[in-house]
Amino acid sequence: MGTAPTAPTAGTAAAAEGGPLPAARPRAGVLDLRGGAGRGELRFPVGDLLIVSGLPGSGKSTLIRRAVAALDARDGIVWCVDSQDARERLERRAPGWLPYSAYRPFARLAHYAALRRALRSGASVVVHDCGQRGWVRRWVARDARRRGAAAHLLLLDVPPGTALAGQAARGRGVSPHAFGRHRRAMARLTTEVAEGRPPAGVASVILLDRGAVDALGEIAFA
Repeated sequence: MGTAPTAPTAGTAAAAEGGPLPAARPRAGVLDLRGGAGRGELRFPVGDLLIVSGLPGSGKSTLIRRAVAALDARDGIVWCVDSQDARERLERRAPGWLPYSAYRPFARLAHYAALRRALRSGASVVVHDCGQRGWVRRWVARDARRRGAAAHLLLLDVPPGTALAGQAARGRGVSPHAFGRHRRAMARLTTEVAEGRPPAGVASVILLDRGAVDALGEIAFA
């Protein structure tokens, strides 16, 4: 069975460089790195599953592309399943006049099909998740149990204003109504996690604010 990352593991890179360790506050399976400093890393056992959740525009895709190691400690490919990738593939094929709302259901189907393939591979997996749909976390957690591994949640606690700015910077946003749903779902999830109540089936939760996200140098499976 996979094990949760510990505070020393999260700060190993920072310690090696002589920088300050992140301010880690473990609480009932929760590692709170908000307010931390220094360049750090997070390591998970090979074959475990990591869900990266946060508001649209909070930097999930950027973090995954920047920090996730391509190979695990056994030189196996780490699968990164990002809904943004599915959207961009369809956008390249769709005529410019066609709004995303017209093919959004197909982008979601493509994303979930990619997630299904990744989970069946038995490899280490990183999943982009908006946090609004609890059934995705339950699906990943159930698959982790099936393969004798563990599921972990990396939760980006970013203010709504920062997330909206991130949407503007990428030139792509969600409607105010949809963003409101995301805000309510993420607020509930963050509050529960901060109180030491991780989602069912998740072995550990790591809380990051914007500073901790920027300071995180690598996410690896070793």
